[in-house]
Amino acid sequence: MTDGVVELDITGMTCASCANRIERKLGKLPGVTATVNYATEKAQVQVDGPEPADTAALIAAVESAGYGASVPAPPVTEPGTDVTGGRAEDPSAPLRQRLVVSAVLAVPVVVLSMVPVLQFPNWQWLALALAAPVAVWGALPFHRAAWVNARHGAATMDTLVSVGVLAAFGWSLYALFVGDAGRTGMHMTFSWFATDPEASDLYLEVATAVTVFILAGRYMEARAKQQSGAALRALLELGAKDATVLRDGASGAIETRVPAASLVVGDVVVVRPGERIPSDGTVREGSSAVDLSMLTGESVPVEVGPGDGVTGATINVGGRLVVAITRVGADTELARMGRLIEDAQTGKAEVQRLADRVSGVFVPIVIGLAVLAFVGWLVLGGSVTAAFTAAVATLIIACPCALGLATPTALLVGTGRGSQLGILIGGPQVLERTRGVDTIVLDKTGTVTTGSMALRSVTARTDAGVDIDDDAVLRLAAAVEDGSEHPLARAIVEAARARGVDVSGATQFTATPGAGVQAVVDGDVVLVGTVRWLGESWSITVPEAVAVVVDAAEADGGTAVVVARNGAALGVVVVGDTVKPDAADAVRRFVALGLHPVLLTGDNDGVARAVAAEVGIDEVHARATPASKLETVRRLQAEGRSVAMVGDGVNDAAALAAADLGIAMGAGTDAAIAASDITVVSGRLTVVAEAVRLSRATLRTIKGNLFWAFAYNVAAIPIAMAGLLNPVLAGAAMAFSSVFVVTNSLRLRRFAPQP
Repeated sequence: MTDGVVELDITGMTCASCANRIERKLGKLPGVTATVNYATEKAQVQVDGPEPADTAALIAAVESAGYGASVPAPPVTEPGTDVTGGRAEDPSAPLRQRLVVSAVLAVPVVVLSMVPVLQFPNWQWLALALAAPVAVWGALPFHRAAWVNARHGAATMDTLVSVGVLAAFGWSLYALFVGDAGRTGMHMTFSWFATDPEASDLYLEVATAVTVFILAGRYMEARAKQQSGAALRALLELGAKDATVLRDGASGAIETRVPAASLVVGDVVVVRPGERIPSDGTVREGSSAVDLSMLTGESVPVEVGPGDGVTGATINVGGRLVVAITRVGADTELARMGRLIEDAQTGKAEVQRLADRVSGVFVPIVIGLAVLAFVGWLVLGGSVTAAFTAAVATLIIACPCALGLATPTALLVGTGRGSQLGILIGGPQVLERTRGVDTIVLDKTGTVTTGSMALRSVTARTDAGVDIDDDAVLRLAAAVEDGSEHPLARAIVEAARARGVDVSGATQFTATPGAGVQAVVDGDVVLVGTVRWLGESWSITVPEAVAVVVDAAEADGGTAVVVARNGAALGVVVVGDTVKPDAADAVRRFVALGLHPVLLTGDNDGVARAVAAEVGIDEVHARATPASKLETVRRLQAEGRSVAMVGDGVNDAAALAAADLGIAMGAGTDAAIAASDITVVSGRLTVVAEAVRLSRATLRTIKGNLFWAFAYNVAAIPIAMAGLLNPVLAGAAMAFSSVFVVTNSLRLRRFAPQP
C-alpha cells in the first residue's frame, strides 16, 4: 500500500459482471475508488482522506458482495527469492480434472442423443446416469457461484450457465419421469433448430455438452491468462538466489555465501563470470562486460569498471567484479520494473469502462430476453419444446466474459512483451494517448545524443615558425586535463590514452571554472581553454588560422579549446557530444509512424541545428530552459498538436508531465522517469519508435477484442431467440468467444521490432 492505494487479491470472480459488482460495492465506501481487473484477479483501491485506509473494511466490503479478498503477500521481487515457492502448483489443475471427467461422461450422452441408430432400448436411462454427474458435479462451480450471487441479489455469467444447464436437465427429468420419454423403445432425433417439429423432449445432451464446452472455455482461458502473465513472472524470477559477500576476518577479507535476499545496503559482494549480480550496486574493483538483455532487451553486453553502476539480476559475462550494494529489495530496478508492469496491467482503458457498464446490466437483460423468447414463442403458436429450446439457447449463448477479458488480456500480453523489449508502458490510458499523437519532441543531450563528450578532432597550428604536430598538441592538452574531472577533460584524456599517448608529467595544476586549465608540462606553462580566456587572462593573441578552426567547430556543434605553451597558441582540440548511432534511423521511423519530429535543447542554436541536420529534423528550438521547454510543449498543444515528449533529465520532467505522452529514456533521472508514461530502459531512440508501435498494436488488439465481443452478442442473441440455434451449439459458441478474445491477445507475444 502506497500513497492511499491498497491492492487486494480477489477470489471467486468468474466473469466481468463479478468485477463490476465488486467495484460498485467498494465504491460505496466513503472516499473509495476501485478498479477491479477480472483477468489479473486484483483490485486497486484508491482511498482519499487524511486517515490510512481501513484494509479490513475493504475486505469486508468485497466479502459482502460474495467474493473473497486478501492483502497480497509482499512483492516477490527481492533478489534471491524464488517466486515459484519451490515446485509451483498449476492453478488450473482442478479445472482440468473436472473438464476431463465431465467430457468422458458427456461424449456417450451426446453421441446417443444425436445418432438414432445407436439408441438401443432404454438408452435414455443410461444417458441420464451419465449426464447426472456432469449436470450436477461438473457444473458445480457455476451452480455454486450462481447461488452465492443470488444470495446477494446479483446475477452473473454463472447465473446464465447454471439456469440453462439446470433447466435442460430438469426438463429432461420431467420428460423421463412424468412424460413418456422414459418408455422402452423411445427414440429421439437431433435438431439444429428449435423450430424443427421433430425436436426431442430430452435435453440431456444440452446439459452435458454445454457444461463441457464452458468448462473447456474456462480452462483454455485460465491457461491463456497464465501464458499472458508469463513475461512478468519471468522478469520477477530473474533475481539471483545467492550472493558471495566479503566479510572482514582475522586474516583479511573472507568470502561468505549467503542468500541474496539477506543483503543490505553497504554490503560488498563478489560476482564471478557467469553469475547474476545479486542487487543494484556500484563497481569497486574489476572490469567486465555485463549482459543487460533482461533489463533493456539489448543483446550486446556493456563494459563496466570501477565507479560504474550495475543492476541486480543482470549477468556478469566477463571478469571478476567487486560490487558495493546500494539498493536492495523493493528499491531495486528489477522491483521497480515489476511494479510498473503490474500497475499497467491492473488499469482499464476508457473503452473497457464502457464494456464494464454494459456487462453490469447484461445478465439481467439476457434473462429477460430468455423469458421474452419463451413467452413469445408460445404467444405466436409455437410448441412448448420450441419455446423452451429458444429460451435455453438465449441464456447460454450470451457471454459477458469476452467483454471482461478484452482489455486485461491484451494489456497482460502487451506490457509483458514490452518488458522483454525494455519498454515499460504506464497503463491503458497511455495506449489511448498514443493513437492521437502527431508530434514528437526530442530532448537533445542523452536522447538524440549520447550525453557524453568525445574527441572530434585535433588541429595543430601550421604557421611559419611553429613546429608541432597533432599528436603533440593532444599530448599537451591531455597532460594538463588529466588533473580535471570536467567531462570535456575526460574526453580528451580518454582519447589520448586510447591512442597510446602518455598523459603524465603535469604539475602545478590550476583550473578556472568555465574558462580553462593550466599546468606545467616538461618545464613549460601549458594552457588549455577558450579563446576569450587566453586573451583576457593571459594576453595571448590567437592567430586567425586557429580562430577559423574554433569558429567552424562551434558552428558544427562542437566545443573547441585552444592549447597554448609559453604564451603561444599551438593548436585546437575539438570535443563534442556524439549523436547516437540509431538516432537518424529513429527519426525516419517517427516520420513513417506519422509523427512530426521536433528538437528541443538548452544548447546554442549552432549546436542544435548541427545535430538536427545530422539526424534529419527540420524544426529546432534551442537555448531552452526547463520553463521554456514546458512552454514549447504547451504552445504546440495550443496549435492543435498532440505531443509526445522524449527526455531523460530533471530539466525535462515538467515537459514530460505536460505532454500528451511522456517518454523517458531509462538511463535518465528518476524525476524524468516518474513524470513519464512510457520508459525505454535501453535508452536507444529506435526503441521509442517500437514503444509507439507496441502501444498502438496493443490498443488495436483491445478494440478488436471489444468489437468482436459486442458483435458476437448483438448477432448471436437474436438468432437464439428466433429458435435458429440449438443450445449445444450455443454453448460451444459462447465458450469460443472467450477463447477467441484471449488467443487474439496472445498474438501480441509475436510483436517484433522492425529491423
